[in-house]
Amino acid sequence: MSESSPEVTPSARALLGERDYLLFWGSRWMGGFAAQIQSVALGWQMYALARQTHSVPESALMVGMIGLATFFPVLLLALPAGEAADRYDRRKVMLIFLGVEMASVLILAVAAWRGTATTTLLLAAAALFGVGRAFFNPASQAMGPMLVPRALLPRAIAWNTMAWQTSAIAGPAAGGLLVAAGAADAYFTVVGLYLLAGILIFLVSKNTQPQVQPGSRWTLMKEGMAYVWRQKIVFGAISLDLVAVLLGGATALLPVFARDILHVGAEGFGLLRSAPAFGATIVGLVIAVRPPRTKAGLVMFAGVAVFGVATLVFGLSKSLWLSVGALAVLGAADMLSVYVRQTLVQLTTPDPMRGRVSAVSSVFIGASNELGEFESGVVARFLGPVGAAVFGGVGAILASALWAKLFPDLRKADRLV
Repeated sequence: MSESSPEVTPSARALLGERDYLLFWGSRWMGGFAAQIQSVALGWQMYALARQTHSVPESALMVGMIGLATFFPVLLLALPAGEAADRYDRRKVMLIFLGVEMASVLILAVAAWRGTATTTLLLAAAALFGVGRAFFNPASQAMGPMLVPRALLPRAIAWNTMAWQTSAIAGPAAGGLLVAAGAADAYFTVVGLYLLAGILIFLVSKNTQPQVQPGSRWTLMKEGMAYVWRQKIVFGAISLDLVAVLLGGATALLPVFARDILHVGAEGFGLLRSAPAFGATIVGLVIAVRPPRTKAGLVMFAGVAVFGVATLVFGLSKSLWLSVGALAVLGAADMLSVYVRQTLVQLTTPDPMRGRVSAVSSVFIGASNELGEFESGVVARFLGPVGAAVFGGVGAILASALWAKLFPDLRKADRLV
């Protein structure tokens, strides 16, 4: 973390004076925008290919398999990826593995252009993307705090989250339009956006080499795991995210809802995908200007509970606009809980440990997102897509109540300063 300007005022204007942070923020926005387009294109293409020979429940399972294929490398590589982020220049690690992500999308683009895409190829490309993401995420999460003074860190985290969410508004809508024109157009656009994101990271000039701690690689990996386990606030926060989103990952079934339940096509699919980010951005703008400073734990638990209720409403809805509204509320609630979780983790963790802690957090986040997609696909196979959404919403509500009891220190966490 930058140690300069120790008396800096924690205001939005002060944050705008940090050149390297603005480059980092721009890269996050560009990368998030690209990732959303990629997700829309991959999910829609997988479902379309699967529906040629499979039923709706079976095709929903195939969409869920994308999440499993992406998450598996993240799980396998989490410990070495975290150790790499705490040993090597974090900017260089980000650039190298952003290149791996670009390569995976380029494979999809060429296959779509030539008309040779298969469900197996889509899953293989998703797995390669997971390899890149396994190393990119811990380096990115650990590098961000190095670019701002500590006083600005809570506000920077709010802006980081807002970068992802605002890009997620435009990304799915753009993805829906691009997929309607052709999957190849969507994938080639994603490659270009990742390239621009890489250029912005390349332009960061501050030193992003962490202070390497003594010990073997295996010792450092074990230290990271032990730290997360000992810090119950950290463990409780990231494990709650894992369980709640794992159960409430009904958004993975949006291709199914758009095509076979709400009957709104690719354009409607893009609207549905944008709705959670729209709600999140509204809340994100408020947080970026006036971040919550007290009762942090209660805010996070309330966010998870509302997330579950909104998921339940979405699953039962037969109206496009009610579904869009429920997804917007879902995104707003998720934004609150994610902001509190990330702020608590970053403020609690010392810089030399951030890569390893971020890697463990990435496994939990990946499990909640990618495995959440798989879980939704499996449950949809047996209960149908509506049953899967209802099951997930109820599960998220129960998880919020259970974690509030299991982690009293997290529930009592107060100030985010």
